[in-house]
Amino acid sequence: MSPAALHSSVFSRTWKPIIHLPRYAQILEVERWPQYIHARSMPVDFDPAADTGTLWAVHDGAVELLRTSGALDARPGEGAAPPEPVQGSLLDLKIVLADRLEAECQLCERRCKAARAEGKAGTCGVVETRVSSSFMHHGEEYELVPSHTIFFSGCNLECQFCQNHDISRRPLSGARVTPELGAQLIHEEEMGSRNVNWVGGDPIPNVPFILKVLRVVDSPRPHAQVFNSNMYMTEETLKLLDGTMDLYLADFKYGNDECAERLSRVENYFAVVSRNHKLASEQAELLVRHLVLPGHVDCCSIPVLDWLRENIGPLRVNVMDQYRPAYRAREHEDINRRPTTAEFLKAYNHAAALGHVGLD
Repeated sequence: MSPAALHSSVFSRTWKPIIHLPRYAQILEVERWPQYIHARSMPVDFDPAADTGTLWAVHDGAVELLRTSGALDARPGEGAAPPEPVQGSLLDLKIVLADRLEAECQLCERRCKAARAEGKAGTCGVVETRVSSSFMHHGEEYELVPSHTIFFSGCNLECQFCQNHDISRRPLSGARVTPELGAQLIHEEEMGSRNVNWVGGDPIPNVPFILKVLRVVDSPRPHAQVFNSNMYMTEETLKLLDGTMDLYLADFKYGNDECAERLSRVENYFAVVSRNHKLASEQAELLVRHLVLPGHVDCCSIPVLDWLRENIGPLRVNVMDQYRPAYRAREHEDINRRPTTAEFLKAYNHAAALGHVGLD
């Protein structure tokens, strides 16, 4: 039995069907290739030295062609190998544009314009990609596990209650990693994992690196790609991910800007993150996380759940109850405690009434 067939057979026997994420499930069963495979095998006629506006026009036209060509729906034949990468592919064009976004950094919506290529840190503190850890995670949502999580150091939000603050607030920690080493990390875990799960910190400051890894990674059973993010990226960055990610594991924290500014030190949160959830749902499949904060059910949980239902539809939403005061939470009276059972149930039951849970 081939490695791909063995992998598919094991998961078919072991895991319950994922009916609410059908495209992702088909990738797990080797009935569909991950999107990045098509992006790097699709030739695009472009001049890397052209002005950025011209390159974006070519990019957008190529992505539209990819979406309408039927390539993403093509089913691999029995024992088929993935399409070969080509030079001058759509993925190569994405890498050129990603490097330009990073040069005067506008990857996240802070748009700090830090010259990271010259060694200057962005507002997030990230200069170059550093990986804090890379391991098989068994504690994620059931659709994902076992998940090969690659944790980046640094984050573009400053959440006062961050439970991963040892990673997110230490952007210079971790190991420097080249795209080739990133590909090797994937190879080391490829037979045991369902996906590659880009997380942090946050993966947004590392999008150029991720695209370069996808350019060089070589596997007989290409993995589904999961972008596990706070979603506070620019629209340009989200366009670069279009055609490379199969699932967005998207965090939606706040139902208003006031809470976001006070607790994550970020402006215009709701407009940016709601826009990006809607765009992400049009690019790939979407699984949303919402952490219930104490004292924030009415101002945050209910509006977030309502917006998702009204603008995207019933989704698989993981309403999370594991909040605990961490990092600087004790400096904020409203979040200096665990949520009560009543608070969590109010949020969870509201999500259930909207159809966001019970989809599995």
